[in-house]
Amino acid sequence: MSTAAVVLAAGGSRRLGRAKQLEPWGDSNLLGHVVARTREFPVDEVWVVLGHDADRILEHTDLGDAYVIENLEWQEGIASSLRVGLDALTRLSRCDQALVVIGDQPDVSKAIVSELFASHAKEGRPVSIPKYRYNWGNPVIVDRSLWARVMSLEGDEGAQRLWQAHPEWVNEVWFSDTSPRDVDTEADVVELQPRHLA
Repeated sequence: MSTAAVVLAAGGSRRLGRAKQLEPWGDSNLLGHVVARTREFPVDEVWVVLGHDADRILEHTDLGDAYVIENLEWQEGIASSLRVGLDALTRLSRCDQALVVIGDQPDVSKAIVSELFASHAKEGRPVSIPKYRYNWGNPVIVDRSLWARVMSLEGDEGAQRLWQAHPEWVNEVWFSDTSPRDVDTEADVVELQPRHLA
């Protein structure tokens, strides 16, 4: 199965008050770091969904050979980015499945992603979701057969409600780790920065 990673990075960073995608992070910025890490996962293509401040983010971020999709309706919320990203994959990619990556989670473990893929291949369900202790998290693997259903979502809500309504689709992969944290606030920036910068 070939895989396209879709990095969702279109948000307006309202809680932080500035574009979190451009926050200095190691040798890059937050989005550059997430995209570089995503390339280390077992994926064949990387697609990045931008929205708020897209031109400035592109100017200041090394996305390498990642494909860029602009979400002009980014203010609607995460569902619009899922729609735009999966629509682009439907039209332009031959990949069989998508790995949906959240653009403000810098510390997703490569080992967890590898285990998620192994379980997805073994179990044969169209969606694989990591369960960190008690809660579902990200990233999530979604087979092409369900992309159209995900593209029907609206608002500032991911696909979790859809997965809850269809448990027969879901392969839940349990991990003892805590869920990767989002960078949303000034405190998150300080606490999650790579150690040599903190």
